[in-house]
Amino acid sequence: MRAGVVPVIELCRRWKISRKTAYKWRERFRAGRLNALKDRSRRPRKIPGRTSRRWLERVRRIRRRFPTWGARKLRWRLQKEFVAAGLPSVATISRWLKRWGLVVRRRPQRRGPVVLRRAVRKARFCNDVWTVDFKGWYKTGDGTRVDPLTVRDLHSRYGLRVSLLRSQNVGQTQREFVKIFRQYGLPQRIRSDNGTPFGGGGPTGLTRLSAWWIKLGIEVEFTTPGRPCENGAHEQFHRIYKAEVARQPTLRRMGQQRRSLRWLRRYNHERPHEGLGLEVPAKHYRKSRRPFPGQTKPWIYPKHWERRWVRGNGEINWQGKRRYVGEAFVGDYVGLKATGKKIWRVYFGPIVVGELHEDERGNIRTARYRHRK
Repeated sequence: MRAGVVPVIELCRRWKISRKTAYKWRERFRAGRLNALKDRSRRPRKIPGRTSRRWLERVRRIRRRFPTWGARKLRWRLQKEFVAAGLPSVATISRWLKRWGLVVRRRPQRRGPVVLRRAVRKARFCNDVWTVDFKGWYKTGDGTRVDPLTVRDLHSRYGLRVSLLRSQNVGQTQREFVKIFRQYGLPQRIRSDNGTPFGGGGPTGLTRLSAWWIKLGIEVEFTTPGRPCENGAHEQFHRIYKAEVARQPTLRRMGQQRRSLRWLRRYNHERPHEGLGLEVPAKHYRKSRRPFPGQTKPWIYPKHWERRWVRGNGEINWQGKRRYVGEAFVGDYVGLKATGKKIWRVYFGPIVVGELHEDERGNIRTARYRHRK
């Protein structure tokens, strides 16, 4: 190509490159021979938003004066001391602190056992799966806030309850479930999302309410976070309730409760459901044969296990030390099974809670529950 013996366009066709690329490499070769053909940095020559060295030195200086301050406080100090353009953002200051090694890293979290949780399953018969949820709160005509608790049998589409509670706390919700269990019996499983009061923020995802369900012999089935489609039938139930009842509430809460119950009777006995071949849910639902026992008994564990009572603050006493297990298990026994030297697997009935290491203090290593794919 340099001698002009072979046309550039022919070389490009032969090597399957563009003419622009051929001329670029030719000019590089003329400028610096073979050394100029080496790969070059793709870093731009000019970065318009790049933080100047003056600001970086100011950040260093203030950080030395206040060694425990984070990026937000450092930026506030910079803005107070220097009224000038180019003030770096919080993200920029944080990035430079990490690059300089000035960020105080937290202690690594002690990891507990990983337990695979069963994915949601299809309901096979009545009372195999109940779906529960709180529809979004709304106000009655006099301004009273109500939180509708809704319970539904997944197989028959039968609505079991719509209760307008004053709040979503565990105590009120549990009292309402006592009424439902006494009327309809116990289901095999209860499916809910991970929100309060059904699911907790801890790794096991249990609250006092869902732990109580487990004590009653009910399997708790949490949907995968971020996938409301796993409880889509219940969401459809909410949409109908909102369109026909919640949008035009009565003046007072009790009047709205009576209206909700009338609507639920029509939903169960008059409204046909396409999933049932345009038959009403009441035609397919039968009460559970599992009666509500009223009171639960403490868990019984194998004889070679240790067991400890969970106090009101969620702690157990282990070898003279207080170890936090979880508030969901308050007022009952947890079982401890030896799995290694000074290592105990902690159970709440059949549920793995975590691991207790005797050479540690404070919280046990809580189990991390993950959904099977």
